[in-house]
Amino acid sequence: MKKVVEIVDVIDTAKVYAELSDANSGGICVFVGAVREFTNNEEVIALEFETYEAMALKEMSKIADEALAKWSLNKVLIRHAVGEKGVEEPVVIVGASSAHRDACFEACRFLIDTLKETVPIWKKEKFKNKSVWVSAHP
Repeated sequence: MKKVVEIVDVIDTAKVYAELSDANSGGICVFVGAVREFTNNEEVIALEFETYEAMALKEMSKIADEALAKWSLNKVLIRHAVGEKGVEEPVVIVGASSAHRDACFEACRFLIDTLKETVPIWKKEKFKNKSVWVSAHP
């Protein structure tokens, strides 16, 4: 397994180390995005994520392949949750392992930033009295 790209109902952060571990890797970096409690001073009740799964997986795979090649990574992981998620729940996780730490740090930033820019996953913020669809980069 060089790469993992998945759309899931629940993200299990505990298994990511084992998925990225590699005998040739001296560094493993992981970014976890979670639901925060406040947006613009309004209390968030939940976030809801929807996707066009086939296209999302295709884009995620392209991102993973680009990172693998650019930074000579040993392994890459991109996983995004769909459905309704409560405060503090993980909604996205990306990770990379490489021989040296600089490569996996840079790759991890690239993975999350590029995912947010190009992958068709839509987010609805749910507040007490309203719901709002959020664009990737307001």
